[in-house]
Amino acid sequence: MILKFTKMQGLGNDFVVIDSINQTVALAPEHIRHLADRRFGIGCDQILLVEASQRADVDFRYRIFNADGSEVEQCGNGARCFARFVRDRGLTPKNELCVETLAGLLQLRLLPDGQVMVDMGPPRLEPANVPFFATERALRYAITVDGMELEIGVVSMGNPHAVVIVNDVDQAPVAHLGPLIEQHSRFPKRANVGFMQVVDPNHIRLRVFERGAGETLACGSGACAAAVVGQLWNRLCPNVRVELPGGELEIHWTGEGESVTMTGPAATVFEGWIVL
Repeated sequence: MILKFTKMQGLGNDFVVIDSINQTVALAPEHIRHLADRRFGIGCDQILLVEASQRADVDFRYRIFNADGSEVEQCGNGARCFARFVRDRGLTPKNELCVETLAGLLQLRLLPDGQVMVDMGPPRLEPANVPFFATERALRYAITVDGMELEIGVVSMGNPHAVVIVNDVDQAPVAHLGPLIEQHSRFPKRANVGFMQVVDPNHIRLRVFERGAGETLACGSGACAAAVVGQLWNRLCPNVRVELPGGELEIHWTGEGESVTMTGPAATVFEGWIVL
């Protein structure tokens, strides 16, 4: 199988984007792992598969695969790259798109300055909807990790997130605690884990250990989850600048029941063909 692909990145969170509308694509998990391999394949955090929608009210469908071969529901940085891809490749003339994912529908808007705004929908805060095992909903949850009791915020942005506040994100034990929280028994579908430093009510620094990918340079849904938890904990305002290792995102959320919007860049790195 010979596939045409495009390598893209959003704040250093990198993707292999594949158009399955104009070519035949049949990817098994081992193909995904090979594409994502940075030494033997192309190299990426995730693979995005662009598909035609079967719904008249939806422009496209797309699927998201982690580097380990697992399929996931949501990816904020990937959504921005998706919007840039379909517009730049002439798959649509629209600047506003409705896109179907496993997590539901996303509204994407390409802005005149080249950035992309994503309506991520309302955060899901009930534990069963994350999913997270808890007897009742709470603002904070205590979990035991490696013999330590940690306080976390839990939210779904279409995918599960745990958020931990730290004093200094540069010194945060991301490599150690990230995989332990990701695979904690209270997260039956695993979790993305954000380590958040509150600089001021409109500015946070964030590192994210992503489910199935490890620490990445940026995580759009993780930035949204951190902004939501920070507001619920009365630490943040509705407009938050999220500083990630790969760059910055602007997150806006006005409260429970309202959508979270994320604005940031997306860029093409290169294109090519690969034999699988």
